[in-house]
Amino acid sequence: MSQTLLMIEDDAVAARVAISALEAEGFAVDWEQDVAGGVAAATRGGYDAILLDRMMGDGDGLDVLRTLRRIGAVVPVLVLSALARSENRTEGLEEGADDYLGKPFDRHELVARVRALIRRTTTQPHGAVLLFGDLELHLKSRVAYRAGQLLDLSPKEYEILHLLMRHAGETVPRDLLLRDVWHLNFDPQTNVIDVNMSRLRARLNQGFETNVLETVRGIGFRLIPA
Repeated sequence: MSQTLLMIEDDAVAARVAISALEAEGFAVDWEQDVAGGVAAATRGGYDAILLDRMMGDGDGLDVLRTLRRIGAVVPVLVLSALARSENRTEGLEEGADDYLGKPFDRHELVARVRALIRRTTTQPHGAVLLFGDLELHLKSRVAYRAGQLLDLSPKEYEILHLLMRHAGETVPRDLLLRDVWHLNFDPQTNVIDVNMSRLRARLNQGFETNVLETVRGIGFRLIPA
């Protein structure tokens, strides 16, 4: 059975290049040309991945992404945009994108990235629950608890906690966070990690007397038992 993608792109030339490359590799692709249509199609669901432009006539494609993450949709999203500076990529990943590819793009790289996104999603052990101390992470529902109390996590905070829980008790270095959470193979020279870690620590510790997220100076971060 072919995998179905949703492309949200108002540039007909870019869309046709991408769709041609993807269909040649066996993907089925639906195409929406504005934010409004993209939101409607994306929230209906049924897609294996979404390819999302940013600069469109009726708004920023990130509005589609925000809507999806707000309703808890976990479909993988690849932002495909001419806004490709470090700060643009960081913004997209912060809003919940799973990958970010600048335009113009190589069609072979596009196909490889889409396959990687879907592979990461389909190989995830959806029925599993990760446990460490009084923390619980439910992978299928993408929710977390501390001592039975639901944690109000953003999509990015959830991804960070997921990585920390997979390495519970170990120090997770900053470069691994950049690679696995923000999908960056370079340091964007921003404080994006520290800001998000501060927010996550506040979420984890709110209402509790003990800290469970420790900074290992100069190296990274680790979870510690309560």
